[in-house]
Amino acid sequence: MNWGSASEFFAMGGYGFYVWGSFGVTAAALLIEALLARKRLSDTRRLLRRELAADRDNQD
Repeated sequence: MNWGSASEFFAMGGYGFYVWGSFGVTAAALLIEALLARKRLSDTRRLLRRELAADRDNQD
Protein backbone atom coordinates (compact mmCIF):
# COMPACT_ATOMS: atom_id res chain seq x y z
CA MET A 1 0.00 0.00 0.00
CA ASN A 2 1.05 3.55 -0.60
CA TRP A 3 0.18 6.15 2.05
CA GLY A 4 0.32 9.87 1.36
CA SER A 5 0.80 10.94 4.97
CA ALA A 6 1.49 9.65 8.46
CA SER A 7 -2.18 10.02 9.43
CA GLU A 8 -3.19 7.80 6.49
CA PHE A 9 -0.60 5.26 7.58
CA PHE A 10 -1.93 5.15 11.15
CA ALA A 11 -5.55 5.02 9.89
CA MET A 12 -4.63 1.92 7.81
CA GLY A 13 -7.48 2.47 5.39
CA GLY A 14 -10.07 2.51 8.16
CA TYR A 15 -8.68 -0.53 9.97
CA GLY A 16 -6.14 1.34 12.09
CA PHE A 17 -8.12 0.91 15.31
CA TYR A 18 -8.07 -2.87 14.92
CA VAL A 19 -4.47 -3.07 13.71
CA TRP A 20 -2.98 -0.79 16.38
CA GLY A 21 -5.33 -2.16 19.02
CA SER A 22 -4.07 -5.66 18.25
CA PHE A 23 -0.47 -4.50 18.55
CA GLY A 24 -1.28 -2.79 21.85
CA VAL A 25 -3.06 -5.80 23.34
CA THR A 26 -0.24 -8.12 22.25
CA ALA A 27 2.44 -5.81 23.70
CA ALA A 28 0.51 -5.55 26.97
CA ALA A 29 0.08 -9.33 27.18
CA LEU A 30 3.79 -9.91 26.57
CA LEU A 31 4.73 -7.34 29.20
CA ILE A 32 2.33 -8.79 31.76
CA GLU A 33 3.58 -12.32 31.08
CA ALA A 34 7.20 -11.22 31.57
CA LEU A 35 6.33 -9.49 34.85
CA LEU A 36 4.38 -12.50 36.12
CA ALA A 37 7.21 -14.86 35.17
CA ARG A 38 9.66 -12.69 37.10
CA LYS A 39 7.34 -12.69 40.13
CA ARG A 40 6.92 -16.49 39.99
CA LEU A 41 10.70 -16.91 39.81
CA SER A 42 11.16 -14.61 42.80
CA ASP A 43 8.48 -16.44 44.79
CA THR A 44 10.03 -19.82 43.98
CA ARG A 45 13.49 -18.65 45.03
CA ARG A 46 12.08 -17.26 48.29
CA LEU A 47 10.29 -20.55 49.00
CA LEU A 48 13.43 -22.59 48.29
CA ARG A 49 15.51 -20.35 50.58
CA ARG A 50 12.98 -20.87 53.39
CA GLU A 51 12.99 -24.63 52.87
CA LEU A 52 16.80 -24.70 52.83
CA ALA A 53 16.93 -22.65 56.04
CA ALA A 54 14.35 -24.96 57.67
CA ASP A 55 16.39 -28.03 56.67
CA ARG A 56 19.55 -26.49 58.12
CA ASP A 57 17.73 -25.67 61.37
CA ASN A 58 16.40 -29.22 61.65
CA GLN A 59 19.87 -30.72 61.15
CA ASP A 60 21.33 -28.87 64.14
